[in-house]
Amino acid sequence: HPSITVLGAALRESPGDTPGDPPRTQPLTAQSRPFAPFGTALHLRLPRTLRSGERLCLLIDYEAGGGPGVCWLAPEQTAGKQKPFMYTQGQAVLNRSFFPGFDTPSVKCTYSATVQVPEGFTAVMSATRWEKQKDNTFVFEMSQPIPSYLIALAVGDIVSADVGPRSRVWAEPCLIEAAKTEYSGVIEEFLQVGEKLFGPYVWGRYDILFMPPSFPFGGMENPCLTFVTPCLLAGDRSLADVIIHEISHSWFGNLVTNATWGEFWLNEGFTMYAQRRISTEVYGAAYTCLEAATGRALLRQHMDSTGEDHPLNKLRVVIEPGLCCINPDDTYNETPYEKGYCFVSYLAHLVGDQNKFDAFLRAYVNRFKFQSITADDTLGFFLEYFPELKEKGVDSIPGLEFDRWLNTPGWPPYLPDLSPGQQLMKPADELAELWAASGLNMEAIEAVDITAWRTYQLVYFLDKILQKSPLPEGNVERLSRMYPKISKAQNAELRLRWCQIVLKNNLEAEYSKVKDFLHSQGKQKYTLPLYRAMWGGSEAARALAMETFSATAPQLHINVQNYVKKILGLEGAE
Repeated sequence: HPSITVLGAALRESPGDTPGDPPRTQPLTAQSRPFAPFGTALHLRLPRTLRSGERLCLLIDYEAGGGPGVCWLAPEQTAGKQKPFMYTQGQAVLNRSFFPGFDTPSVKCTYSATVQVPEGFTAVMSATRWEKQKDNTFVFEMSQPIPSYLIALAVGDIVSADVGPRSRVWAEPCLIEAAKTEYSGVIEEFLQVGEKLFGPYVWGRYDILFMPPSFPFGGMENPCLTFVTPCLLAGDRSLADVIIHEISHSWFGNLVTNATWGEFWLNEGFTMYAQRRISTEVYGAAYTCLEAATGRALLRQHMDSTGEDHPLNKLRVVIEPGLCCINPDDTYNETPYEKGYCFVSYLAHLVGDQNKFDAFLRAYVNRFKFQSITADDTLGFFLEYFPELKEKGVDSIPGLEFDRWLNTPGWPPYLPDLSPGQQLMKPADELAELWAASGLNMEAIEAVDITAWRTYQLVYFLDKILQKSPLPEGNVERLSRMYPKISKAQNAELRLRWCQIVLKNNLEAEYSKVKDFLHSQGKQKYTLPLYRAMWGGSEAARALAMETFSATAPQLHINVQNYVKKILGLEGAE
């Protein structure tokens, strides 16, 4: 049970209370040795030989703050532009720059922390209990064992508002009303459906911290306190369902965890399946299949880009120097998410009964809760739970062997049926065809009412328009006037695609929308595609890229700054 004391920018770790075992004060010899680019290993030379099972308390005095897991934001990188902000990002192996520990998902522990911050600032952590004490000191305790990467801290000018019986939103004061309006009453419904499907929610509270606009990620599932991008604040709840993915991690990833980053699909493949089960219960099969189709398209793009036989396109990746993958972050791509989802869907297909597979998932979570496991554990339990399938030898069906799923790169050998989504995809496909025609049939276009289309149907439509771009001259301008719901949207998913369409069609009259979107946020998923599109476009688009980056670079995360510099061919890219 590590206990972390944070005073200003100095971090100090002290032992947790161990009843009956007083701390040992004999001097220890410590030595750090280089370990690849991922920090240094701390070796402790103990003063005497210890008995097996004997407990030991260590006091490690250290300073941290300059490593990649601790992010310091200047005021201009925040929404309020008035005060600085700091946060930690541990996944995959970055928390070793925050505190010394066993920085591997195979080890879980509880923790406590005491954090003192300046007046006018608030500290929050991924903890089951917290309280504010005198001198602006915050005390936290996580009573459930978690892997090191899920220990998270944020400090800033932040306030909170309740949005449900066990949920609140945290944000900078200028964002809190928008956050409250967007998520009031929403989270509890998702949690209740998740509990019905997968078993009790064990973490107590489910709070959300809306990060500053420069936060480069979509979300990070820190238990009790998910960090999310402010891009989810669309103003009309049209992106509220995105939080289902992070909620699903409460069972898959946080409660049952991959023991190694080489089997990241155990976290993300199961979470994608859980997300889509909750979505099906709340929104229906058609909408969920449409969303899954967009995920499949992203997997296709990824494999076309890397080549299907790339070693990272396996579900079991070997992370070792000299092999395909050295950095655990390399496993972060579409494969563990979408190919992993296909494998879990295949297991459900083998069972052939949704209720029985839901019951298996509840049993799986209950069997392995608070543990870190391997794919062999998962598949072994699956065959143990369904002995009739084990008897049939479903793990070795030619072409669909479990070993092939895990160890052979490439396209999934089984794809779940997404045909229920056709009722939403077909009208979007047909409308995109109408807009791509050289002579617009406005009567047919006006006969299609898109006012009731939800986010992913609009996204699907815009992806088709982008694929068909550049459109015949004048078509995009007419489309923009016809659908202000799209061209003037505040929904970040729609804004991204509209900006891509503007650039692909060289619609200079709407370049300001590209500029405004990039000024409003710094999420990597949205920022990099637009800079690639600008740099691959006209002279005017390239000029827009340079102008926009010059103005927005200070508000971007350092990693995103470097990625953009590489795209633009600028010196100093790391």
